[in-house]
Amino acid sequence: MIMRLLSTISFLLLILCTQNLQAIDPVNSLPIPSKIQFAGQTIPLDRYDMRERFDREQTIIVYQHSTSLLLIKRANKYLPIIEPILKKNNIPDDFKYLAVIESSLDPRAQSPAKAAGIWQLMPATAEQYGLEVSAEVDERYHIEKATEAACKYLKSAFNKYRSWTTVAVSYNAGMGRISGELEKQNVEDAFDMYLNTESSRYMFRILAMKQLLEHPEKFGYNVENDDYYQLIPTRKIAVNDSISDLAKWAADYGLSYAQIKDFNIWLRDRKLSNRLKKEYLIDVPDKNDLYFDSSKLVIHKLKK
Repeated sequence: MIMRLLSTISFLLLILCTQNLQAIDPVNSLPIPSKIQFAGQTIPLDRYDMRERFDREQTIIVYQHSTSLLLIKRANKYLPIIEPILKKNNIPDDFKYLAVIESSLDPRAQSPAKAAGIWQLMPATAEQYGLEVSAEVDERYHIEKATEAACKYLKSAFNKYRSWTTVAVSYNAGMGRISGELEKQNVEDAFDMYLNTESSRYMFRILAMKQLLEHPEKFGYNVENDDYYQLIPTRKIAVNDSISDLAKWAADYGLSYAQIKDFNIWLRDRKLSNRLKKEYLIDVPDKNDLYFDSSKLVIHKLKK
């Protein structure tokens, strides 16, 4: 009896193991391009370290399925806001991918170091480039204004380095650190610098993200049109005075407090004191646009 029971258990375990083996999808190594374009520059990837560093980031990003799938969907919503601002400021379009790796296109993102928003600006940097950072208003969470501030930084860095790849790495490491290391290491290109792990990987993360978002189908990401997140139109309401209760203010426009905060993440409190009588533009959506309508969905094309 015991032998028969053991035999049955062994047989069932064998079936389970076989089924599990059959259910495992193959994991394939990804093709590595010989070169890639960034901001009008051709970056060769045939040198051993360039090849391996790119492969590392591409593998991590492509096989991080849930995060990468969400990024593909979010890109349809947020990149149409960022791209025209980059263009207006003569910043190469590829810098939108820097914003992607900084925040995963989460406008609420905040790092342990207190960097915030889609561009992950530190408070001092944000204020240096004209943003308000206070308990009630934090414009690092304002996508348009934060993008303008990031453009100011990128312009300043390009005036110093005349290389967009070095500019991108300086966004992570800081201009002071990059300038010092270029001199100490006697090199002219950011790719040839010895930096800490995060900064050393930074440019390759941007390049790998560009590959994924421009060619998701090549990596097995199949997204139907209705799967993309939509950019919801708003009208801007000018406010020159204080708002004592944002919930009541939102109700006057037929919206909830949660909805007005969702469209204006930069409003950080339940009120807007506005003692200096500044003009703030608050985004207010039409209630009818809050519901998904495939007939209104616009699919944003990333490939230029």
